[in-house]
Amino acid sequence: MTQTQPNVFWITGLSGAGKSTTAQALIAHLKEQGRSPIFLDGDELRAIMDAIHAHTREERIELASRYGRLCKFLADQGLDVVIATISMYDPVYAWNRAHIPGYIEIFLDVPLEELRKRDPKDIYKRADRGLLKDVAGLDLRVDIPPTPDIHYRWSPESSAHNAAEFIIDTLRTIEHHKNTQIMDNG
Repeated sequence: MTQTQPNVFWITGLSGAGKSTTAQALIAHLKEQGRSPIFLDGDELRAIMDAIHAHTREERIELASRYGRLCKFLADQGLDVVIATISMYDPVYAWNRAHIPGYIEIFLDVPLEELRKRDPKDIYKRADRGLLKDVAGLDLRVDIPPTPDIHYRWSPESSAHNAAEFIIDTLRTIEHHKNTQIMDNG
């Protein structure tokens, strides 16, 4: 029996971009394929790691680095991991790519104007009123992923369903190309 290499699906984007919703759709897709992915939510991890007050750039980079090491640990045991996290920092992307075989970076690129409309946690509203600081993408600089494996660009016609569908279709294409390359080289 052939063992498929586990993947780490690193879903990133600013607050309100639809990371968790997209992750749930991806998990459903993976389960349909007979895989048993583990879901890691950045907000939940932050609480588990007792880092709810870690909001500076340096603290966020350290926290995101821990997420990357955890994902690697789980993938090394043969588990697929789907993580939904902001974690938009060049050192994190670089470490993940260098150390996690099967790493797939998914960037949900949603304009700030749309994020402000969604704002499910009132993060942008509170920041605009001066009640919240160190907000990723506002007063806290983030690094846009330079070469994500999948780059979903929001448009006015977009929905969470469209994003998930695009990502799953792209993953199918990537998988098809891998299989074709394996067959062509074998």
